[in-house]
Amino acid sequence: MTDPGKAVFLSYASQDAETAQKLRNALRAAGVEVWFDQTELRGGDSWDQMIRRQIKACYLFVPMISANTQSREEGYFRREWNLAVTRTLDMAEDRAFLLPVVIDDTADSEARVPEKFREVQWTRIPEGNSPDTFVEHVRRLTAPETGAIPPSTSHSALKPTTSTSSPRSAAQARSPAIRSVLTWIVIAVLILGIGYLLAEKFLVSKRSVPVAESVSDKSVAVLPFADMSEKKDQEYFSDGLSEELIGLLSKVPELKVPARTSSFYFKGKQATIADIARTLGVAYVLEGSVRRSGNTLRITAQLIRADNGYEMWSESFDRKLDDIFRVQDEISSAVVKALKLSLLGGAMPKAKPISNREAYDLFLQARSLHYRGTYDDVKKAIAFAQRAVDLDASFAPAWASIGDSLVYEYGAYGGDEGDIRARAYSAAASAIKLDPDLADGHLAMARVLGELDWNWTAADAELQSALALEPNYVLALGIASSYALTQGRIDEALRLAQKAVYLDAASTDAISNLGDVYYQSGRFSDAVNAYRRGTELNATHTGLHLSLGIALLASGDPAAALETMKQETDDAMRQYGLALAFDAARHRGDADRALAALETNFSDTNAEQIASIYACRGLANKAFAWLDRSLLQREGSLTSIKLDPCVKYLRPDPRLKVLLGKLNLPQ
Repeated sequence: MTDPGKAVFLSYASQDAETAQKLRNALRAAGVEVWFDQTELRGGDSWDQMIRRQIKACYLFVPMISANTQSREEGYFRREWNLAVTRTLDMAEDRAFLLPVVIDDTADSEARVPEKFREVQWTRIPEGNSPDTFVEHVRRLTAPETGAIPPSTSHSALKPTTSTSSPRSAAQARSPAIRSVLTWIVIAVLILGIGYLLAEKFLVSKRSVPVAESVSDKSVAVLPFADMSEKKDQEYFSDGLSEELIGLLSKVPELKVPARTSSFYFKGKQATIADIARTLGVAYVLEGSVRRSGNTLRITAQLIRADNGYEMWSESFDRKLDDIFRVQDEISSAVVKALKLSLLGGAMPKAKPISNREAYDLFLQARSLHYRGTYDDVKKAIAFAQRAVDLDASFAPAWASIGDSLVYEYGAYGGDEGDIRARAYSAAASAIKLDPDLADGHLAMARVLGELDWNWTAADAELQSALALEPNYVLALGIASSYALTQGRIDEALRLAQKAVYLDAASTDAISNLGDVYYQSGRFSDAVNAYRRGTELNATHTGLHLSLGIALLASGDPAAALETMKQETDDAMRQYGLALAFDAARHRGDADRALAALETNFSDTNAEQIASIYACRGLANKAFAWLDRSLLQREGSLTSIKLDPCVKYLRPDPRLKVLLGKLNLPQ
């Protein structure tokens, strides 16, 4: 047998136990250590912990995909699958670990599996077929002398799955020998039936848990604390406290903490604790309230186990405003203690107090306004943050807030790029100088360097600094993914985007960014699914229906694309999308009217999109004329030109290479 350190873990739906046992036997006959045995199944926490340890320690993880996994919305195997996916987040890109196997005619395009499974080729071993090729492949991967084989080569001997598989094709492949094997399987079912029923008895309680079964106990969502102040005018403060707690808990290495976007998604919505936990993929939620009167605070907090509503911990704090950071530390420490987490070095991350509480109050108001995203609110956010640093020039987070809001203002609404760039760079530099360990400062500088200076190398370095300080910083992960995609580093972009979605499951921005990566990878159906999920979360999100429509066009569905483009909430993007969709549907008159509307009303802000339409029409001279105008206007969308669906028609033209050089993008 192979070294247990190179063991293979088989994960399957309980209904597929017989087939799993057959595959187990074939692997063990080839000398491969396999962690699987129905006689070893146990119920309870000790059994669950054993499974977790095995998934954490196994060398290869083999999920068995079938009609049975398709039909079950809940099942312990889904917990195993997600534990394996979580482990891959810490693995090198070329590490072969996930080896999905389809044991019937389930189409891979329709399989209900984690997205990570789709990054590798799958093996099909339809009912009765010999698994010899797969067994030999696994044997080579686990053989001590060969070690791991990169995914680009490790699957070359396997037959990849295709979305065109059908029950008929599998039936045609059956022979008398296969029917003999099927007879053996039927007999095996009778022999193993008792064991199967016993296993089901132990697992049924786990499948009935309302929280998603793949959820780790080391996970908590911090819900926005309720404003219980008499005048109901302290929402920005209660939201700020929640955000600070998210930031503190996110720094605990073992703990999964959904980012602000996801935790705040349910604010004002009718949803139960169990519903929220299931959507965000957590086992616990932390909720509470804030009552503020002048300089006096009353804060309550409670940690709740989502699957049974049990209150793990609760506390009330009557303090002065000056003690707010101490309260944050006490709450976060209590959560860590209640979840029995171990800490690196035994030290809990601490909130950084400030010397001027009025400046802190202004900073919280600035961040609250920034998240609203309208032009007036962003301008107010900058003004509030500026007042904060006027009161306390050493307040690094407020400087970072100014830099971030200025870049957002320019990207979303335009303005004097020179003035905004100078102010944003100065603010970000001040934040870093005052606190080199502030991830927000490095992120703000990265955005200045990337989105305003087009200095991608320097921007990447700042993003690396931010993520080194806070590896689970979702906003930094999303921007890093976007920049990597812009520069053509698709594998890196995918890894970062998937991690962002894992940590921020209800974030439309994170899901949309993942869709962008799928689109650029040529995975159009995955892109469509991602964008559709985004529209389900936020039907008015700017640009999302446009992205979905473009993905539908690439998938060969112009009729659906046209209907989707009509739902785009941004007028300029809607006209651009309609022009593309009408052209694809050969409705040139309608397309011309959409293009004319774009040229008439948005030539000063959307020249790159006008160029895109002409590029798709094969009119290169007009396309480059509008691209030159976009460059002169320094439109933010121009830096994503390589992601434009129509740019492929301009690639033979040497003028494109010149333009990419001006944007500091790879040729």
